[in-house]
Amino acid sequence: MTSHLTHVPAPEGIAASPQYSHVVWGTGRFVAISGQCALDASGAVVGEGDAVAQARQVFANLDRCLAAAGAGFRDVVKLTYFVTDVAHLPAVREARDAHFAGAPLPASSAVQVSALVRPELLVEIEAFALVPERRPEPAGPGRPVLRSVCGGQSAQ
Repeated sequence: MTSHLTHVPAPEGIAASPQYSHVVWGTGRFVAISGQCALDASGAVVGEGDAVAQARQVFANLDRCLAAAGAGFRDVVKLTYFVTDVAHLPAVREARDAHFAGAPLPASSAVQVSALVRPELLVEIEAFALVPERRPEPAGPGRPVLRSVCGGQSAQ
């Protein structure tokens, strides 16, 4: 499959960064992933006080959310990092690099915040992706039926 995204690491007159692409555009189905925190499937905090463990859990959660939309990290066009201390950014980048291995980096923003939704959380990350359009396949054995919160159905 050819790439449906175009990454511009350094537009004319803008200094290049090895940490992100300045501009990303493409075609496809837009997917927005809500900010993910270091919570496991039961809602318990993973890695309290440990930015590395929390960043890994956040990217694992993003991976699960992207998969639910039929997407992957290669489809991500924008990440927004919310950290309680900018000193956590190296841990976030390490976890990000493990998931983007070989893929172009998306556009990114990092914001230091005074607190997240729970005091033991250090990192929250939201993502936007563009997924290539494909013809919907009928639901059947081994194919999940996705249900919207409004009660509609669509086959993946």
